[in-house]
Amino acid sequence: MSQPTTSSGTDTAPLIKVTDIAYVRFRAPDLQKMAGFLTDFGMVEFTRTDTALYMRGTGVDPYVHVTELGEPGFIGPVFQVESEQELKTLASACGLPVEQRTEPNGGLVVRLMDPNGFPVEVVQGLTPARPQKDRTIVPSNDAFTKARLNEVKRVGQGSSHVKRLGHCAIGATDYVQSAAWYHRHLGLIKSDEIYIGEKDAVFGAFMRCDRGDMPVDHHTLFIVGTGTPGFNHAAWEVSGIDDLMLGHEVLVEKEHTPVWGVGRHILGSQVFDYWQDPWGNKVEHWTDGDLFAADHEAGLEPVDVLMNTQWGKSAPPEMA
Repeated sequence: MSQPTTSSGTDTAPLIKVTDIAYVRFRAPDLQKMAGFLTDFGMVEFTRTDTALYMRGTGVDPYVHVTELGEPGFIGPVFQVESEQELKTLASACGLPVEQRTEPNGGLVVRLMDPNGFPVEVVQGLTPARPQKDRTIVPSNDAFTKARLNEVKRVGQGSSHVKRLGHCAIGATDYVQSAAWYHRHLGLIKSDEIYIGEKDAVFGAFMRCDRGDMPVDHHTLFIVGTGTPGFNHAAWEVSGIDDLMLGHEVLVEKEHTPVWGVGRHILGSQVFDYWQDPWGNKVEHWTDGDLFAADHEAGLEPVDVLMNTQWGKSAPPEMA
């Protein structure tokens, strides 16, 4: 079941429905420096060439972050579909080719351009990677459930264990146009819209994949109508709250630049921790987020809910 029609034009039938976001692309003038930061952040180098760095998490995605050699900046997001036929359907509707990927782990790709000028790739058939070991999650004893008996809790030390990319947030020239484009081309649906002042002054939305009855992350893409296209942040899921906090300590010790956190969001409910990479791109660790099936009704919330937390400090100016 799909969501109800809304003002953002998402009543149009989508061409395809992506299953998840796969990775994001950046440019940077120093691949080794980026690799060092991402290692501290909790990723592992998958491979590199003379002109590109590929970093993976512990899951089956071969890589979750790509850096191309060049002037620093965000390039765009990459989404995935299950079948080659979906790529063909998208390509045919857009007058584009289905191309063989020449990057590691092969597969196919259709290359789009969103209304803000961001290159958007949709990929299929990448050879999966062998999962790596996550941090062991020792059961917790809370006031209601005693799951750990005759066992001590020791969480170890070291960087967080990034598992997968969860979402990307972008600024858009026109929120309504962008939300309609991502629904039409990728099948994304809304979890929460954000307004300023009056409820009809909607300027952004958290959008998620539509996988029918299968629950998915509260958001895969966050679009904010800033009036100017731009990158806000990208967020990777880690093993759990202990893993996130241990990683926080490593990033502090390594003297990387904190942005916001640790706290728990209201929209999406996840525990979060935001940092900057060496070129100022905001990157997030998160865990314990909401999961919605496709028939979960979209919310409408004021901007204060977006910028505040259930616990932790409110958003700093850098997050705007």
